Amino acid sequence: MKHYNVLFLCTGNSARSILAEAIMNHKGGERFTAYSAGSQPAGAVRAGALRQLEQAGVSTDGLRSKSWDEFAVPGAPQMDFVFTVCDNAARETCPLWPGHPVTAHWGVADPAAVLGSTDVTDRAYREAYAMLDRRISLLMALPLESLNALAIKREVEKIGAVK
Repeated sequence: MKHYNVLFLCTGNSARSILAEAIMNHKGGERFTAYSAGSQPAGAVRAGALRQLEQAGVSTDGLRSKSWDEFAVPGAPQMDFVFTVCDNAARETCPLWPGHPVTAHWGVADPAAVLGSTDVTDRAYREAYAMLDRRISLLMALPLESLNALAIKREVEKIGAVK
């Protein structure tokens, strides 16, 4: 069975892309390894994201806010998939990724932008987590080894529309 590297991108790499990285690494087993990064990393992971992951029983070990430049240099893991999870990152000019990975936009509302009580903000993180979890599960269920590159691209774009 082929192993796939997946990179999730968001501007600050502090919430959505971190959630996606953790979910995929939790569910991916030996088949998928996930990473996350940002064009302008915030430098810290949002407390709400960490709380949500802990409540879901997903490890937060090693999670950190980092630049996408780490993944565009020689010696970096070669990506099979690169997903933007915020609209800002989708509009930015991304680095050229070695190996020409499949790319798609999986927009998710920013839970870090939600203001209010802890109950209100935690709900926003739960919703972002649930959406990413569904999309990642759908990706992992695809028969990737039996699909050509164009079919995979179409499928991952369809997954991006799943709410």
